[in-house]
Amino acid sequence: MRFMILLKADKHSEAGQMPDEKLLTKMGRFNDELLKAGVMVGGEGLHPSSRGARMQFGKDGSVRVVDGPFAETKELLAGFWIWQVKSKEEAIEWVKRVPMPMAGGEAEIEIRQIFEMDDFGEAMTPELREQEERQRAVLAG
Repeated sequence: MRFMILLKADKHSEAGQMPDEKLLTKMGRFNDELLKAGVMVGGEGLHPSSRGARMQFGKDGSVRVVDGPFAETKELLAGFWIWQVKSKEEAIEWVKRVPMPMAGGEAEIEIRQIFEMDDFGEAMTPELREQEERQRAVLAG
């Protein structure tokens, strides 16, 4: 099972406050543990929403671009991991070990399971499955 671990933004990450060397060191060690355990597939930190944009699609086919920053910090992400684990419970146990929170404040991390091809049942035809596998091979390099 793959899970995306979503690190929620806070006033510090939205202000562009970078983690200090101590937290970077702890996070580096934690990421090393994830890699050694074969759990971590990917992960990155995200710039504040002030450097981003949202795309809004209308029923009429219109597309609207809204530049950041975005007001609701609780709805924003500061970073993510993608983990390969056996269960949601295993992901929870790993998240309990995340060296958080940044800046000595509170933090929130969300765990979301990633869809796999088999989750789509018969809608995932052999042709679509082949296409998906081809795309994953390109992504893998």
